[in-house]
Amino acid sequence: MTSTRATARGPGSDRRLWPLAAVVVTLLVWLVAYPNIFVLFDSIRAPGGWSFDGYTRFMRSTSERTAVWNSIWISLASVVLSGSIGVPLAFLFSRLEFPGRRVLGALISLPVLLPPLVGVIAFLFLYGETGFLTRSVQLLLRRDEPLWELRGAGAVLLVHAYTMYVYFYLFTSAVLARLDESHAEAAAALGASRLTTLRRVTLPLLMPGIGGAALLVFMTSMASFSAPYVFGGGFRVLTTQIFASKLNGDLRLAAVETVFLAVISILFLLALQKYEKGRGYTGAAKGTAPRARRTPNGPRAWLLTGVAGAIALFLLLPHATVFVVSFVPEGTWTTELFPPVYALDSYRTLFGDRERMRPVFNSFRMASIATVANVILAFAAAYLLARKRAPGKAWIGLLVALPWALPGTVLAMALATTFSAHSPLTGRFVLIGTAWILPLAYFIRNIPLVTRAALASFQQFDPALEEASAALGAGWFRTARRITLPLVIPGLAAGAMLAFVTALGEFVASIMLYTHRTRPISIEILSQLRGFDFGTAAAYAVLLIVLMAIVFAFGQRSVAAGPYGN
Repeated sequence: MTSTRATARGPGSDRRLWPLAAVVVTLLVWLVAYPNIFVLFDSIRAPGGWSFDGYTRFMRSTSERTAVWNSIWISLASVVLSGSIGVPLAFLFSRLEFPGRRVLGALISLPVLLPPLVGVIAFLFLYGETGFLTRSVQLLLRRDEPLWELRGAGAVLLVHAYTMYVYFYLFTSAVLARLDESHAEAAAALGASRLTTLRRVTLPLLMPGIGGAALLVFMTSMASFSAPYVFGGGFRVLTTQIFASKLNGDLRLAAVETVFLAVISILFLLALQKYEKGRGYTGAAKGTAPRARRTPNGPRAWLLTGVAGAIALFLLLPHATVFVVSFVPEGTWTTELFPPVYALDSYRTLFGDRERMRPVFNSFRMASIATVANVILAFAAAYLLARKRAPGKAWIGLLVALPWALPGTVLAMALATTFSAHSPLTGRFVLIGTAWILPLAYFIRNIPLVTRAALASFQQFDPALEEASAALGAGWFRTARRITLPLVIPGLAAGAMLAFVTALGEFVASIMLYTHRTRPISIEILSQLRGFDFGTAAAYAVLLIVLMAIVFAFGQRSVAAGPYGN
């Protein structure tokens, strides 16, 4: 009897999960894989058939080859520079105990919660040619011209390092918190110096965390659009090239550039995964307690507090600058070092004009729609991924991870190409220019984020609970609603929170897909900057930060409350 049932279900699969798996796979193929395949075909499609002229033009173009090289080296340099900042900070706050360590450690991780465009305009107000710090140094040295220009590759790299060091800091801190110190103690007992132990023992054990951070920084840098767009000047990267080609109506070249950017990102992802497997390092603990933090005595402890406080102040100074500039009325700050007038004019204009608030309502509405869709799909996909005998499990895992490997510019181009014609038989509908294209982009972009968070919760509860419910006569839907869903709510809430704030401040896909009526906050910030209304641009940025902080506060309460509340 058992053998017959197993055969009927198929080898290693559960027949009851087939309908759900079919729906999930169909949606993922249609919304994730199909648009990217369509872009690939679009890059070789010609009026008379198929042609590789677009690739020939790309390879022969000096500017295109330069953009490819710039995208690669700036991403690698961002990894090195971000790691050189984030890893030492992780050691400082994880290995030493000093007054204010917890508060300061939390403060220096705040830049990860802010949208990229906000960080960019923060640098503009502080380090730009007319920024606070630039003018201060200029006056101090009595120079007629600024000492530097925030433009080109150096400016892009500076912004990347500032906004991306947090990944190395958080990943390395997490590994240090659970690192088994018996390896380092054994090395010390054999006569190894601290430097040798750090180089030969500790750092190799940290490689999983450092490798994960390196991957995230590289992918984020390859996908970066805000910094190159605002500060790049003549510095070309693939993301800005795609935008320029699309803006100029050269859609075939834009498709070719999109393919190259996607291939480079996926190849780096595969290379880093192969490297990590080849290294074979493991930081598995043996049940011993983590090493206690060293507590310097007397003045040394307060000296560390001063150093850590200075670092935190420096890292948060750009965002404090945005807050100050938001109180500067339009047209009152011209050549002075500091704004001569501070008022609430920008906020009165913002909250008193319905048209000014439209981007805020748009962002909130579109982020809400995308997040609800993310939660529904993530619950179903994570449910299947957590089941050993789920049909199509390998395909679901691959399709769920794909949006993480593809930059936002690639996603935007794929959606713009696919959903610009009405052909229901081929799965194409006209969404460009409608209010649905941006929520769809946000939804696809955040599929991996919410699914992984939900999967972590699924992996923490015993499937025997579902089996017991089924044995008592409950159907799948009732079991999912009464047993499964309450137990995975913390993971879903955490993923939904991150997805919502990510969508709230999204800029890369937005600038390629928005219309005037659907413009989100990030586009309005850029519009105000172009109009030199810095106070209103900063007010929008502050409002965005406040909205994100509120979402995080409520989200953390939901996660902490657990499945059944307090």
